[in-house]
Amino acid sequence: MSTFKHVARRTASALGVDARLKEARTARAGTVWVDGHELPPASIRLGGHNFERDRDFLALAVRDAQRLQDTIGVNASSRVLDIGCGVGRLPIGLKAHFGSLSNYTGVDVDAGSIAWCRRHIRGERVSFIHIDVANERYNPKGLAMGDDFRLPLADASFDVLHLYSVFSHMQADDVAAYLREFRRLLAPDGWVFLTAFVEDGVSDVTINPAGYGTFPGEWSGALHCVRYDRAFFERLVYDAGLVTDRHEHASDTDGQSALFLRRQQPLQPTSDRVG
Repeated sequence: MSTFKHVARRTASALGVDARLKEARTARAGTVWVDGHELPPASIRLGGHNFERDRDFLALAVRDAQRLQDTIGVNASSRVLDIGCGVGRLPIGLKAHFGSLSNYTGVDVDAGSIAWCRRHIRGERVSFIHIDVANERYNPKGLAMGDDFRLPLADASFDVLHLYSVFSHMQADDVAAYLREFRRLLAPDGWVFLTAFVEDGVSDVTINPAGYGTFPGEWSGALHCVRYDRAFFERLVYDAGLVTDRHEHASDTDGQSALFLRRQQPLQPTSDRVG
């Protein structure tokens, strides 16, 4: 590459031109149809090789919906908040599995993905929200999260909060801020389902650990893989007013674990009376 082209590319990246072009391409992308289901084209999907094939993408979307039903009782009327919704794998799976989509809210830092979802995924009480929050990998020019981080959603308004491969690309301070917000948003008997790289007996936080997981290559680039020590991660969960109900180790993409969280229950008063 010539020096001029190299400088031009670096300048465009610094100005955010590349990101804006990618956002526009995603927003304008068309669809592919598989067995009557409208899917995003492979060119705008995230998740690498796992989701490249159309039928694999659909099958994994339906699998996610089925798992939520089997494990935490999600049904067609459950109020679902999908953090890091991307180009809509979960709502596509919910619609394919239940036959319709309702009471669903998707949130993402990528404006192009949100624009694509708004154009192609519809249902009763279905909405998509773009938040301009910084993430080194997916939204490096976004606004830094502060202690007052809050999503524009009502208290206790969701039965299920879903995050697939979100905390796997996020620093601990941001994870803690999201967990605190989940405690506010979650209905008293609701659930959080998330996947993350969580292991016993490792450093509290490791970015792009060499030779780790089942990813077919080396982790590279900003926050490609953020691995957490289990005890450290559990403290983040507990400090946010949540508790881990179930931990399925290395059950998901590239060796991520699946975690099911609930709100901490207040301690029941005990009586001092004897007999």
